[in-house]
Amino acid sequence: MAAQAEARTGTSELDVSPANREIGDEAVWSLSTAKPGNGVEQIRAAPGGKRRDENTETYWQSDGGQPHLINIQFHKKMSISEMAFYLDYGLDESYTPKKMSIRAGTTFHDLVEVEVVDLHEPTGWVTVALSHGDGKALRAFFLQVCVVSMHQNGRDTHVRQAKIFGPRTPIDVCAGKHAARFTSVALTQFAVLR
Repeated sequence: MAAQAEARTGTSELDVSPANREIGDEAVWSLSTAKPGNGVEQIRAAPGGKRRDENTETYWQSDGGQPHLINIQFHKKMSISEMAFYLDYGLDESYTPKKMSIRAGTTFHDLVEVEVVDLHEPTGWVTVALSHGDGKALRAFFLQVCVVSMHQNGRDTHVRQAKIFGPRTPIDVCAGKHAARFTSVALTQFAVLR
């Protein structure tokens, strides 16, 4: 059983470390249930990397029995450093998640709970670190977010945005111990020789 996670909450702007990148576009997202017009498209990007909806006014709304699940499946084993959710208790009240469980594994059948997050009337981005105690990122093919309970004993849930982040890997210009690491955006275009 995972320990209670410390989540950063209440920020209207998502604060992403330069050491991380959004890797959600590299995964297939699915939901346990969704009301028509309130599904994956409202919390994720369109295929091809085009942003269809970064609007925090739209949301996923579950439709059915609990627990409510967000399934994220990668085609290869990925390093995952954190997840972020946009939640708004002021607008959603009893639909707002109160307790979330994050599970990781190879497939749906071997998931292990890695974090449990208790939330108290969140408004804004909620960020959950998924690194091991030694600071290394979690590695998994499959990630599942389980909304265990809602505020005011609500039945269905609203999640306005969901993002998943992995560590950036430095690109070596040449093999060997003297590889250059560019730090500016202008010079990273020269990081790979063709």
